[in-house]
Amino acid sequence: MERLNLTDISNLTEEECRLTFEGIRWPNGVVCPRCSEAVAVVRISGKSARPGLYRCNTCNREKRNAQFTVKVGTVMEDSPIRYKTWLMAFCMETSSKKGYSSHQMARNLGVTQKTAWFLGHRIRHAMETSPNAPLLGGPGGVVEVDETYIGGKPRTNYWKDIERPWTLKTPVVALVDRAGRVRSMPKDRVTAENLKAAIRENVDPDSRIMTDEHQGYVGVGKEFASHETVCHGRKEYVRGDVTTNTVEAYFALLKRGIHGTFHHLSKTHLHRYCNEFDFRWSHRKASDTSRLIEAIAQSEGKRLTWAQPSTEVENLVGLV
Repeated sequence: MERLNLTDISNLTEEECRLTFEGIRWPNGVVCPRCSEAVAVVRISGKSARPGLYRCNTCNREKRNAQFTVKVGTVMEDSPIRYKTWLMAFCMETSSKKGYSSHQMARNLGVTQKTAWFLGHRIRHAMETSPNAPLLGGPGGVVEVDETYIGGKPRTNYWKDIERPWTLKTPVVALVDRAGRVRSMPKDRVTAENLKAAIRENVDPDSRIMTDEHQGYVGVGKEFASHETVCHGRKEYVRGDVTTNTVEAYFALLKRGIHGTFHHLSKTHLHRYCNEFDFRWSHRKASDTSRLIEAIAQSEGKRLTWAQPSTEVENLVGLV
């Protein structure tokens, strides 16, 4: 596919943007998102039919909802937003190293801040790592693990009642494969059980694990090729190839994005911001166009409605 940046997308027509989405999702021809049938799909034409509307004759015979567009079965389903706006939003999210705020997106796309906010979250949901993705590391691979705390200082009147103000922050654990991929996830607490469970679920047993001296990692080497540590308390940061500098660099990027771009965010949605930074880090060596195409391709089979986040409790995290 040709280069796609904001300038190129702005020169495309609405029809060309729709065909771009179809070409990414269906490179070998249109496929029904409900029954995965390709032969029985026909284009619906006529004055009353909107562009890009298809009908699956197999679903029609079985009395299922037979009509669909390229939005159906993706994070864009039931969205009245134009294809061009969606394509530009995907481009903004995937090419901005430290993220793109909803207020800035609203101004640039000509939509309300509420629309831009939900638009951004649906794209972050599309960026989420698949549960079937390969484990990090592997034979000879190195995975660095560390934890950090996201959130601001407590308000002044909290200091009298809280001895450990950092407990107001939200812990985030990150696992960085030196080969390029990363997975980060918020946790309620940082415990040995939580840390080891995250490593077991995401790292290949043949990998070398590298951490700092946190006691929660003690014993994890028995389940992996090795476990090596650096002692930050003694100002030891590198010993041969043993270091956690890569995962620290990931945290620096995440915090600068939150502090400098988003300013404050909800604990409820922190995992989606982690998805966004994970995606860009894991594809940082790809071109902007390749990253854009991958994000759109990952949107298939995912859905995020307005009711999903709104039914959860909003807890303000604040500034880092």
